[in-house]
Amino acid sequence: LLSRRQRQMCIRDRLYDGLGYMKAGIRRGMNTLDNIHKAAKKEFLDKGFQMASLRNIVKNAGVTTGAFYGYYKSKEELFDALVGEQYEHIMKMYIDVQNGFKELDANTQQTSMGKVSGDCMEDMLDYMYANEDEFRLILLSSQGTRYENMVHEMSDIEVMATHDFVDTMKRNGKSIKSVDPMLEHMLVSGMFSAFFELLIHKDDIKEAKTYLKQLRAFYTAGWAKVFEMSLEG
Repeated sequence: LLSRRQRQMCIRDRLYDGLGYMKAGIRRGMNTLDNIHKAAKKEFLDKGFQMASLRNIVKNAGVTTGAFYGYYKSKEELFDALVGEQYEHIMKMYIDVQNGFKELDANTQQTSMGKVSGDCMEDMLDYMYANEDEFRLILLSSQGTRYENMVHEMSDIEVMATHDFVDTMKRNGKSIKSVDPMLEHMLVSGMFSAFFELLIHKDDIKEAKTYLKQLRAFYTAGWAKVFEMSLEG
């Protein structure tokens, strides 16, 4: 017969063995998921969402179709898993800055518009380069998903913010020229298209920031001209 201590040791060893098996299973699951994500990123970047093949993803990940469906129900859900967090984060970054700007008094809005916008874009650029694959997927490979309209969504937010800015200036007795809606849409869309082109065409973030600084100066001066109002302190 085993002594009480020996029985306790046996129980402990069985528990350790069980935990070891659990940890090994978790590691295998994480490796499987990581392989799926790596294969999916390559497939989506190479072919775009619509032309990407789940069969190729599963094959290149080295997993079975059944294993894949244990993680995701569809190609759409897989794409969401790859870029959803980054999309939500950058949209929140942008919206939070716009909401914060609206809380400023009219004088501060007028003198800081260029700086606030430029600082926001630099923060967004840092985040995009820190998540480069995910944003290349959004910008280049997301047609057919809810992410394909990110640039348009940001443009719509910017247009509304521009309306709010003009209204604030007028309410506070400041001389500002209203912008033709079509011109406003073209300027805003052009600004975001140019901004996102930085990530698409520039691998070096330092070089991208140099271009961003020039882009920022160009648009601040351009808006000042369109508004017929000084936007500097």
